[in-house]
Amino acid sequence: MYTTRFYRKWTRTGALRRFRVRNGSSDLEIAAGFDCTETACRLLRRARRAVEDRIGRDPHFGTSLAPLPVLGDEPEPVASMLRAGRDWDVGPMAAVAGAIAGFVGRGLASRGPVIVENGGDIYARGPGELVVRLYAGEESPFGRCVEFCVDASDGVGICTSSGRVGPSLSLGLADAVTVVADSPAAADAAATAIANRVASSADVEGAVGAAAAADSVRGALACCGGRMAVWGLRLPVPEGGGC
Repeated sequence: MYTTRFYRKWTRTGALRRFRVRNGSSDLEIAAGFDCTETACRLLRRARRAVEDRIGRDPHFGTSLAPLPVLGDEPEPVASMLRAGRDWDVGPMAAVAGAIAGFVGRGLASRGPVIVENGGDIYARGPGELVVRLYAGEESPFGRCVEFCVDASDGVGICTSSGRVGPSLSLGLADAVTVVADSPAAADAAATAIANRVASSADVEGAVGAAAAADSVRGALACCGGRMAVWGLRLPVPEGGGC
């Protein structure tokens, strides 16, 4: 299901130029220091074709809520989706947005700094820190006021799952769970799995603790109701001392 990417109006990319690339249900916003439209279109087509071919061979790939085995030499981004699903005990499609963002982003990153956003899931690579703003929904007391810093110098995935915002399936009630990991597919699957565990505000500390126990995760944030838990992320102090 497509939803309007209204949050794109809030982002600032500095000197990087913005490009929008669409194919099927995928709608990417890319920020880069070079014209990458043609290459990004080609990479997005390849990524979607790999996923669609895999679903054609095995429809369970597109519907399973449980991990599926990695069989032989799977192409990217399918292999990343299967590995992430296995590691976080979720179906492979739980990692699809992050995996596609990562596939396109890595294909572009050799030419310079790049940020690829796919439905709120992000791959970024560039010098220095990236400041990321979390959107937890208009009903959340945290709303859109939470920011954190990420070192993107070696490439990083930043993915969010929610039981209240957006069309993606979540079995929990978190306003937002964000995971930062080297692999965008792993970040996406982890965010889904961790958000599934948040049934109330009392669960946010335990959910973030599950992320902290995983070697593949750099940091995580979870919020539900009036409570938020953070691990491994640096939150800058807002000007004026509050949201």
